[in-house]
Amino acid sequence: MDGPKILLLDIETQPDLIWAWGVYEENAIEVKEHWQLLSFSAKWLNGEHITKCLCDYKGYRAGGDDKKLAGELWHLLDRADFVVAHNGKQFDIKKINARFIVHGLQPPSPYQVIDTKTETKKVAGFSSNKLDWLCSQLHLGRKVEHEGFPLWKGCMFGDRKAWKRMKAYNRHDVILLEKLYLLLRPWIKPANHGMFKDKTTCPRCGSGDLQSSGYYRNKTTKYRRIKCNSCGAWSRATLNEQETKPIVAL
Repeated sequence: MDGPKILLLDIETQPDLIWAWGVYEENAIEVKEHWQLLSFSAKWLNGEHITKCLCDYKGYRAGGDDKKLAGELWHLLDRADFVVAHNGKQFDIKKINARFIVHGLQPPSPYQVIDTKTETKKVAGFSSNKLDWLCSQLHLGRKVEHEGFPLWKGCMFGDRKAWKRMKAYNRHDVILLEKLYLLLRPWIKPANHGMFKDKTTCPRCGSGDLQSSGYYRNKTTKYRRIKCNSCGAWSRATLNEQETKPIVAL
């Protein structure tokens, strides 16, 4: 890949299957089946897209575990420099790490997480920061409609049609995620493409189509301000043009 390896990611999980005395705010008496990964969808930015479910592996049976699924996801994360996920820091990454620990996997190579939900909240005040709401308002598309929990239940009990719908639902979420990330990129602090290339490029999108436009100043420094003509993001040069004027006010 030319530049950083950026992986867009979304997972779906099954709930715990428990015994309980009641149906409202009850503590579980016993867990019959612990939650696990049902599927993941991952896409390299502007590149290959892979979506896998538990039912894709040889020997699959309803109630089986997610060891093979987790292992394949581990190899993807091990290759990534950055992982983009919506609500990824609070949900996807922590859930994934839990399954890696359960299956005795060591940590993958370090990567940085770009959480589009968290980053959106830093720079904008939308009525909702859910993926479907943002993509709908920004005219990027909508999530795949489904029947709700019966879809998850169908997958847990081995319904092949339910698995097919789950895979389509999971995959489409990552398509929306990529569109949202590319739209937000000039506004947020995404992967720094400039750190992965020898020539001067836009740190947000990697384009070399740049123009100098004014200066960024504070009390003691002055830097050339640069705009990317491809994505519209602003950046600055690293050379302080005030270094030849070392006298500052006390």
